[in-house]
Amino acid sequence: MITKGDRNEARKRRHFRVRRKIEGTAKRPRLSVFRSDRHIYAQLIDDESGQTLVSASSLDSEVIGNLEGVGGNVSAAQKVGTAVAERALAKGYAKVVFDRGGYLYHGRIQALADAAREAGLEF
Repeated sequence: MITKGDRNEARKRRHFRVRRKIEGTAKRPRLSVFRSDRHIYAQLIDDESGQTLVSASSLDSEVIGNLEGVGGNVSAAQKVGTAVAERALAKGYAKVVFDRGGYLYHGRIQALADAAREAGLEF
């Protein structure tokens, strides 16, 4: 039987494998996504300086006001994607590199990415 810990370890291995190829810069930061059971988080990271430039999550007060339920569903992911894109564009970041965090590009991850693209981010 596969336990949750085993699945998370496999996700971390996939994430490290992807991170060897992806790097965020000051001009084109990395849009990193983390998904928990109840919430979803996204942030733009400049890997050269090691700084988080912009972040959004389903726990933010702006996003929580628009949710109709918990933060662990597709509609919450869409709202987080829109919020992170708006904040990135306000700070002058239009092009990013997408880091799916070792998760499948499906469901909440895909919804966040599609919403960020619709809001104006290019990746």
